[in-house]
Amino acid sequence: MGFLKNVFGGRSDPPKANLDNLFAVPGAAITLEAAAGFKPTGVASVCYRAAEGGAFATTQDDVQQLLDSDGGPKVERSTDSFGFTWLVCRRDPSEVSELVTEVHAVNSSLENAGFGPSLLCSVVGFHDAAGRRLALVYLYKQGTFYPFAPQDGDRRDNALEIQARGVLTDDLPVEAELGRWMALWGAPGL
Repeated sequence: MGFLKNVFGGRSDPPKANLDNLFAVPGAAITLEAAAGFKPTGVASVCYRAAEGGAFATTQDDVQQLLDSDGGPKVERSTDSFGFTWLVCRRDPSEVSELVTEVHAVNSSLENAGFGPSLLCSVVGFHDAAGRRLALVYLYKQGTFYPFAPQDGDRRDNALEIQARGVLTDDLPVEAELGRWMALWGAPGL
């Protein structure tokens, strides 16, 4: 099969999502706090394109009920102006591991139900004492992370993003292609 691939175009397969990479976020949170003063906000979200049909609606409702059943804060569902659905999870900021487990559960539940191609990204929020915001964005289709630092007025703090990349390279698989570091203006939880 590899021979034919080389003969007929030599395209490489895109990287596969590795949802277990999400479990590196609690360690990265410790690094961000120690090296740059950023603490978790206790808010994370998963973004996906909702599919039509009853199977997807049932899966989405099941995921939301599962997360709501643990007695913690309710999971919020919203749709942005581009038609993407966001499931927002909230926890005490000290419960980063639990928050990441919830985000992983959303991603893996949708993936296991056959809706993996609908998943876009997951976002975990951070802030510092000066009020600056920073998000770790997990790109589902790439299996990598990138920092996103929004500022008021639809501007981003590129210097902070590059600084965060330098701080996190030993903790997370950071997306090397800067063109994939998309702005997530108005993402819930940021």
